[in-house]
Amino acid sequence: MSLQLAEQFEANEQYEQAYEEYKKEYANNPDDLGLLERLGHLSLILENKDEAAYYYYEILKRDVTNPLAYDQLISIYENTDRYKYYIYRGNKNSIEGKLDFAINDFKKALAQAGDDETQIIMTRLTLANLYRQVGNIPKAIDEFNLIMEYDHLNEDIFLQFADIYMKDDAYSSAIDVLQRAKSKGFDTDRINEALAAVYLKDGNAKKAIEYTKDELLKIQCMLELGEVDEAYSKLNTLPEQYKNSAKYYTLMAQYYYSQKDYDKALEYIDEYNKVSPNSPLTYQMRALVYEDKGDEYNAHVNWGKYNLLRKNTDIAINEFINAVQMQSDDIDLMFTLADLLNETGETNHAAEYYEKIVKIDPNNKEALRKLANFREGIGDYGMQVEYLEKLAAVDPKDLESLKLLAKAYEKTKNKKGAIETYQKYIQRVKDPVDYKMAKEKLDKLESMGSADAEESVGLIDKIMGFFNKDKM
Repeated sequence: MSLQLAEQFEANEQYEQAYEEYKKEYANNPDDLGLLERLGHLSLILENKDEAAYYYYEILKRDVTNPLAYDQLISIYENTDRYKYYIYRGNKNSIEGKLDFAINDFKKALAQAGDDETQIIMTRLTLANLYRQVGNIPKAIDEFNLIMEYDHLNEDIFLQFADIYMKDDAYSSAIDVLQRAKSKGFDTDRINEALAAVYLKDGNAKKAIEYTKDELLKIQCMLELGEVDEAYSKLNTLPEQYKNSAKYYTLMAQYYYSQKDYDKALEYIDEYNKVSPNSPLTYQMRALVYEDKGDEYNAHVNWGKYNLLRKNTDIAINEFINAVQMQSDDIDLMFTLADLLNETGETNHAAEYYEKIVKIDPNNKEALRKLANFREGIGDYGMQVEYLEKLAAVDPKDLESLKLLAKAYEKTKNKKGAIETYQKYIQRVKDPVDYKMAKEKLDKLESMGSADAEESVGLIDKIMGFFNKDKM
């Protein structure tokens, strides 16, 4: 009843009574965004900006992307609190992807923070993360270094700072940040485990094992230190809850790799892949195993997949090319390689691999389709027709290829071929729009006189014929 009464009061412009009724309803439904919006709106009408700000802030706690709440908070604080004004404007710009504008807003907010240490730290932390997002790592590091001068920090700030250095493989700097955290009283498990992980990345397993309480990480350190038998003994005596973890499988793979039992290592890599599908680490481990086995082909394939997942496309292409040169009958790999070359604009090179696929498998529909598209793209309509004819023969029910073939016949002035193909197409097509299009084309072709029926091999074929004459 309160909600209906509130709406009635609001409709009658009895805003104070409406506000009180909405508050009663809000007490029972504190997460109702509609109620929060009404309360914020009525608070503004009643010129109670503090309460309005409270309600719009509550909206953002439940919906951080709510544009109305940001707009209202920006308006509320524009002339009363410039720090909050720039903070909310910066947050709105950040959510909308306008990161450069957001950076400018937070810099202005920083100038309004005065001596408030909490505001300064949080604003600089936000700036650091924005700089990271736009790829300006030196600026992000500058902000973190300025934050480090204050006393009222928390361990998350140190962990974030260390992570920046980790992403850049600057392990000594990451270690320095984490050691500073310990010196400031954050001698916590999170800081120590982060230190252990950095030391291990830096190749200092002996130091890493001093900081970690993680049994699996300790075993990894032992393997790195050559304490293989002790590590294997610990692996076999681990509690059952560890034995289905991704880390366990990688350690077992690492153990068998160190023992040169490559088949067993690959088995555990496969188990790891089941737990963490399509992880770059899967392909990295496989590549290392195959390299040790002397299987260069599979090493190149897996290094290619590893680099592809890491977005190192050029390196991946080179690895796949090396693999194909060693074994030229892997159709799936050639498709992967050709598609990558297409994506990087090397369409001529990609077409070479589609042609190799067709030589191995003349009925490969996807390769024929790709080659037809390639020939059309370079204006070689004669060869486009050849590939589409093969495709139509392989799969007569492929209506899209049939339609493309009819159009290709038109381009090469092959009236007879176009008519026959459109006739086949309209016999099979179900879509009324496509049927109408094809019927109009067919009627037009059939109404043309013999003078219009002269066949041509297309512009490219004419040019090629011209050059061939010069050679004779």
